[in-house]
Amino acid sequence: MRILLISSAFSGLTQRFYTELEDAGYIVSVELHLGDDATVLEGVSLFKPDLILCPFLTKRLSKDIYQNYKCLIVHPGIKGDRGPSSLDWAIQNGEPEWGVSLLEAAEEMDAGAIWANKTFPLRQATKSSIFYREVTQAAIDCLWEVLTYFDAPDFNPDIQDYRKPGYTGKLQPSIKQTDRAINWKTHKTDDILRRINAADGSPGVLDEIYGTQVFLFNAHKDCQLTGKPGEIIATANHAICRATIDGAIWIGHLQPKLASGAKGIKLPALFVLKDLMPKTVSSLKALLSKTIKPIDIDYSKPGRQLPCQEIWYELDTDVAYLYFPFHNGGMSTEQCRLLLTVYQHVATLPVKAIVLMGGEESWSNGIHLNHIEAAASPADESWLNINAIDDLIYQIITTLDKLTISAVAGSAGAGGAIMALAADRVFAREGVIFNPHYKNMGELYGSEYWTYLLPKRVGQEMATSLTEQRLPISAKKAWRIGLCDTVLDKNHQIFTAQVKQLVNALVNDSEALRQCLTAKAKTRCYDESLKALATYRKFELTQMYANFYGNDNYHSARQNFVFKTSNDKSTPANLARHRQQEGQAKKLSLGSMYHFVWQDFYQMNDALIDSQHQELFHLANQLVASASKEELTSNIKLIVQHVTELLMPKKN
Repeated sequence: MRILLISSAFSGLTQRFYTELEDAGYIVSVELHLGDDATVLEGVSLFKPDLILCPFLTKRLSKDIYQNYKCLIVHPGIKGDRGPSSLDWAIQNGEPEWGVSLLEAAEEMDAGAIWANKTFPLRQATKSSIFYREVTQAAIDCLWEVLTYFDAPDFNPDIQDYRKPGYTGKLQPSIKQTDRAINWKTHKTDDILRRINAADGSPGVLDEIYGTQVFLFNAHKDCQLTGKPGEIIATANHAICRATIDGAIWIGHLQPKLASGAKGIKLPALFVLKDLMPKTVSSLKALLSKTIKPIDIDYSKPGRQLPCQEIWYELDTDVAYLYFPFHNGGMSTEQCRLLLTVYQHVATLPVKAIVLMGGEESWSNGIHLNHIEAAASPADESWLNINAIDDLIYQIITTLDKLTISAVAGSAGAGGAIMALAADRVFAREGVIFNPHYKNMGELYGSEYWTYLLPKRVGQEMATSLTEQRLPISAKKAWRIGLCDTVLDKNHQIFTAQVKQLVNALVNDSEALRQCLTAKAKTRCYDESLKALATYRKFELTQMYANFYGNDNYHSARQNFVFKTSNDKSTPANLARHRQQEGQAKKLSLGSMYHFVWQDFYQMNDALIDSQHQELFHLANQLVASASKEELTSNIKLIVQHVTELLMPKKN
């Protein structure tokens, strides 16, 4: 069965649909709807799908498509709900239950027949969290329900009718900033939290602080602090705490509204307000006045001391669980250094295992592109950031006296996906998406010791495939290829319980643990004797230096990512299999697992010389890929032989 995904972006939900269908053996391709109906129609005509699915669509689908093909659209709402702001209204209004419908495309938006509908209790959480967890899983459940009876001759979808029982939804208008607006003198803490949660991810709640218009994100309720409603009463972890009429609320991130009406860069609150905040005063004066209270976090203590705290650890007998739910998964230079400090402290404690819990929505996505974009020198900040995350990963790899485990509950991308592999064991929640590649960011080479960690896990050939194809993989596929060791339950609470049970079993078997740590130390020593970690890092950073300082490809891609702008008018070829020419040779790039990549401009226009040079590149890659001393010796001999033959005088 041929299934085409039409989506406005290759979003998290679209990636989940893609990986689920790929794993099940369906023929899947992707066509991005970037605003040109003719291009989308062309893509449909090329692929000739049996079914079109639209997981994330912000633009109307052409009538020429849904009148000629079966098209089902994901709508994040209960039966009868319609409108583009469905989930926003549900969260802001505090609905106890919400749902997802998979419905037919129709001329009237969201009015098509319903093929499947699932409901779920609505947590008090951000829109991005609810979308990542409940909405995505409900959409997948709808998908598989539909596919079970897609070809059934006696199946009839449910025509929407508000007179039917269960149709409790309604047409909702597009939510505006006036609907989201906060009145700090009348709104209670929970109401404010719902408003910010409903806009978290995008577009944020527009507010004013010190005369500057900013969008609010990443809010947490505080049950201890009080003050004059609307005023900033405390700061911690680069977050601000604003008093409400019945408590206070921490706001972690702000995005300035520029004079042009456009949005600036979303950053930690104190970064945005650095030139507007009142100067700090001494502790004594602070006690006698209404100044803003700076709160220091003691990261050496277990537990989360503040709601806005991004890094903490918990102790459970012989196990330390290290949490780092960074907003959107990005890890800045400062965050990497702080996480390294906390990790080093935990490593000194009398525990047998360290479990890296990350974040529940985003485990980690590697270096922080927003912080880099906002820096005075993005190239310099990129260099600092990649070295800081390398320092952290090196510490994890070289922890030889404790078992290390990555418990991946949220999706992981780029350097974050590689960081998970630094641990001895990788446990993944079913539904997690891995993107262990870098090239989509302007042909970025990547570091984080990936040239050591990735082939060690999946082998050289698969590592090359993952980094060249640049496609997402599911937790199940990650397990099949060896990227992770175990796939656990899709429910977050059950997943956490299973992780703790497995870890306890590992540390409570003293003899098995001793053997594991002994084998780990031996392997590390053997790997180091073959090729030092410093060598991997030096090579990777050499390529990264060229990315940061040698051309604008990475910088342009990063800017497009941060400001949500792009000049792309077509779907990337790696996603649109229907646009790939059969038999077309895939050219290796400088971001390849292959370290020595032949480029056309190396040609000397001499067939013999060019052939000899290409053979040397091939032999050099074999040398780098050597997995043992025997292979290394053999490949060195081949290169010596090749060079010797070139230097030997030819006999007539």
